Amino acid sequence: MILDQLIQLVTQFFNSVLTEFSQPQAYFQLGLIFSVYALSFLLANRIRKYVPFFNTALANTSNENHYASLWSKIFAQLGEYIAPVLAVLILKVFIEMSAAAASHLWIAKTAMTVGILYLVHSLIRDFVSNQFIAAVLRWVGMPIVFLHLLNVLVGLIEILESISLTLGNIEISAYGIARVAIFGSLLFWIGRATNKTGGEIIRKQEKLDLRTREVVAKIFEIAIFSLIALLLLQVMGINLTALAVFGGAIGVGIGLGLQAIASNFISGFIILLDRSVSIGDYIELEDGRTGVVRELSMRATTLETYDGKDIVVPNEKFIVGTFINWTHKDKSQRYRVDFSVAYHSDIRQLVEIIKDVVSQHPQVFSGDNVPLEQRPDCEIDSFGDSGINMFVEFWMEGIDDGKNRVGGDLMLMILEALQQHGFEIPFPQREVRLLK
Repeated sequence: MILDQLIQLVTQFFNSVLTEFSQPQAYFQLGLIFSVYALSFLLANRIRKYVPFFNTALANTSNENHYASLWSKIFAQLGEYIAPVLAVLILKVFIEMSAAAASHLWIAKTAMTVGILYLVHSLIRDFVSNQFIAAVLRWVGMPIVFLHLLNVLVGLIEILESISLTLGNIEISAYGIARVAIFGSLLFWIGRATNKTGGEIIRKQEKLDLRTREVVAKIFEIAIFSLIALLLLQVMGINLTALAVFGGAIGVGIGLGLQAIASNFISGFIILLDRSVSIGDYIELEDGRTGVVRELSMRATTLETYDGKDIVVPNEKFIVGTFINWTHKDKSQRYRVDFSVAYHSDIRQLVEIIKDVVSQHPQVFSGDNVPLEQRPDCEIDSFGDSGINMFVEFWMEGIDDGKNRVGGDLMLMILEALQQHGFEIPFPQREVRLLK
């Protein structure tokens, strides 16, 4: 039965082709089509030449800011579609004007169909970067457009709807499954692309501080995917008013089984709003693990350690637990380096030498323009068994680790200074007495 219907549709199509080319006006339509496309390309060249927005050369040499340059490139790329759009519009006007006088316009309609398919293919090629989505649009979306333009899609839909399976009160058809798969994939792709583009635009708004940008970006992300979910439910044919019935059950489920997920989700909003943690902060957790905040999601916060590992911390830990944010308000930090010298050393001379050596490091705060309390300071820490324990304190910007490691450089500089000036570094000594 279904095969007979498909054969009937194909037969009608080929009969229409033979009927059209058996009439003299078919060749008039061919000449008109060639003239329309030639005129469209001529007009498109003129428009691109005299309208700056569609001029590719001007877009490539633009010295405007980032967003203006981006929009100029988009308009220049859209200028490539002027010719096919004009051709389709002119053919559409011709078909509408000739519909009452001529009953056979199959060739003109085919030319318009080819133009529309070319436009769709070009848009997919130029604006869809995801290969999977592009393949779906080419091999599924374009055939659907083609069948719709030929007025065959309605018959095909009726055939697919006849292939159905009933489970209780639910009827599942091949058309319903295909519709959800196609439009669901398209909606999620649009959602991801919109979220990515919108997030990048929001994060580049320098008028807003970093934390505010993150809050707005996350709210935008939630709004986009909520809208996509609602549209997908509509495509699936689910009545949205029926969802209110399950509101109470969902609330109970969140309160019981999804309590941890809901807690982390709400904690993510609190973190973004109270600005206690932001991208780039150096965090030390209660268990001693440390890392730089690289990502703030609605479920967890990702810390990147200096040895290349990622620590995924549930957002709830930052609300109910204790942590140290080393760079929350001020990235300037104070550190110290410990060393020892022999008891017979000239400590006053040593102190000035170590201060001068430490001040020479380019990342250490030093100089007359630096407050006295932030300049390098060398002091006695304690009197040890084998020598005098000393330390030098210094201030620097950032964390003394990873690429910004300063402590190791200073220890080497201090060692070289001690050796150069003849200071002895003590080592454990024991006096042994033999009693006879």
